[in-house]
Amino acid sequence: MNQLHASAGTGPGDAHFTVFTDREDAAAVARSFAHPGTRTVPHPSGRPWLVGRWADEEIVTARAGRAALAVVGCCPVEPAELRRYAERLRDLAEADALARSLPGSFHLVAALDGRIRVQGTASGLRLVFHATVDGVRVAATRADVLAGALGAEPDPERLAVRLLWPTPYPLSETSLWREVTAVPPEDALFLGADGRAARHARWWTPPEPVRPLADGAPSVREALTAAVDARTRAGGVVSCDLSGGLDSTSLCFLADRSAARVVAATWPGRDPADTDLYWAEQAAKHLPDVEHVVWDADASPLVYEDLLTIDDLLDEPTIGVMDRSRVLHHLPALAERGSRLHLTGVGGDHVAWCSEAYYHRLARTRPLFAWRQLRGFRALWQWPLGDTLRALADSRSYGGWLAEAAGRLRAPSPANVTTSLGWGMPPRLFDWVTPDAEQAVRRALAEAAVTATPLHPDRGMHADLEQIRSCTRIIRQWDRMAAGAGVPMASPFLDDRVIEACLAVRPSERVSPWRYKPLLTAAMRGVVPEACLRRTDKAAASMDAAEGLRTHRADLHALWEDSRLEALGLVDGHALRRLARRPATPGLRDAILYSTIAAEVWLRGLSRTPAL
Repeated sequence: MNQLHASAGTGPGDAHFTVFTDREDAAAVARSFAHPGTRTVPHPSGRPWLVGRWADEEIVTARAGRAALAVVGCCPVEPAELRRYAERLRDLAEADALARSLPGSFHLVAALDGRIRVQGTASGLRLVFHATVDGVRVAATRADVLAGALGAEPDPERLAVRLLWPTPYPLSETSLWREVTAVPPEDALFLGADGRAARHARWWTPPEPVRPLADGAPSVREALTAAVDARTRAGGVVSCDLSGGLDSTSLCFLADRSAARVVAATWPGRDPADTDLYWAEQAAKHLPDVEHVVWDADASPLVYEDLLTIDDLLDEPTIGVMDRSRVLHHLPALAERGSRLHLTGVGGDHVAWCSEAYYHRLARTRPLFAWRQLRGFRALWQWPLGDTLRALADSRSYGGWLAEAAGRLRAPSPANVTTSLGWGMPPRLFDWVTPDAEQAVRRALAEAAVTATPLHPDRGMHADLEQIRSCTRIIRQWDRMAAGAGVPMASPFLDDRVIEACLAVRPSERVSPWRYKPLLTAAMRGVVPEACLRRTDKAAASMDAAEGLRTHRADLHALWEDSRLEALGLVDGHALRRLARRPATPGLRDAILYSTIAAEVWLRGLSRTPAL
């Protein structure tokens, strides 16, 4: 039969599970992961295969002969279609093609002749980890679940690395527990039939960015339409952000074409110069069947709100905690309007636009074109000519860039153009990080520099992939928080098929100083009215962040009382408490506190709640 699972449903939006080989010793370990409310998908032997939590609509499974497949998350595949894939499966490597063909955002698990394959998404929104528990190799979609089973504690040196701003690849993707191994998003995990052997193998590579925009735009429209359809095909009520920006506006118009009834939500900023509401209202005029809800800007939570009470189950620190209250604030009201799912435009900036770092290569392959464009970027971003030329002349390898960063952790931030045309923003540590923590970070960076290779040889593609993966690691945790609040969230721009369609388009046509998001504008022509495609900017929330610092300075001060980071010897609590009393200190508006707050909040959350 096709459907292998049968038990009471759980709430949607927070599917997570562990995976076991078909062995008696693995079955004994699996029993320790079974808690009230968990569900099980068995092997043909009856031993546990998947153990975890998911809603009925979040899993499709199929079995045929020696093979079994499970798709967990959001994917419109039907059981009969998945069974046909299982019937043809002769080697676990063949699941590559299935993973690269299905729309949505999901984990894929395959079993064949006792061997197991587990993978998440190339975007990094759905991850895979593994560890040895009582002699058995166990895979999981959350690192903290494995750490809890092992009774492991976070590694202080790895936590010190997360105090960097920003934490560079590959250190940003390492598990916080030495006993738990993270699988890179582009890799699948293979578990041997002996229940002990484990290896990683690449299943995804980014497309070559060679398609002209005119050819690529229809593919982007098709992929984004399929991503929205995957969430709306069940009908009912779905809600969408309608910020007035092109990303959320595009999703609203696509959702309006679906079987679902749409509630569009606009959250104006406090800044009088913010034009989001104007553009949202222009879009709403063309959506007569959509209920448009406008929140009171002054009633919206500020950045840094409720940091002392966060107790979400998170498996790594995330700067997303700074905006947690803002992200979740409107969800109860949307639930009252019947929303079963909230669509966000998050990710549009990361996939429809792209990094200027592509011009480091274009300056060598198409120098006349590149220089014309760079003149525009220089005027747009105020790049000095000398700094621009030095950034273009820099030919360091990624490992060399990391090695240099290890020796400049306390240096002033470099010129903006250096970051834009280089391998990324060089990581920095701030005054409150202790010398011991600094030494640990230097060692980690130096060790990584020896073997690290970029996500792609082209600096632009590397920057795009790193930004996408940095974004999804925040959204992954927001999705957990939203599911706990009762209305799960989804970010269609971060589906693998959408990312692939965008990355395939020539960077020279995706990023330009003369046009705003030309790829998404072209893709949405005929879907979004021309009047709504004319916006050429986006609002910033700097006023909200600055006001949040002032309003919540007492909470920030309290956060550093009995600091967990201070107890580990990683930060100077006195320095942080002094800083909290001076929220107008220059530099605080630039988010330099975010990584430290994220680590402190995470440690506090670990002490409050067990991993389930």
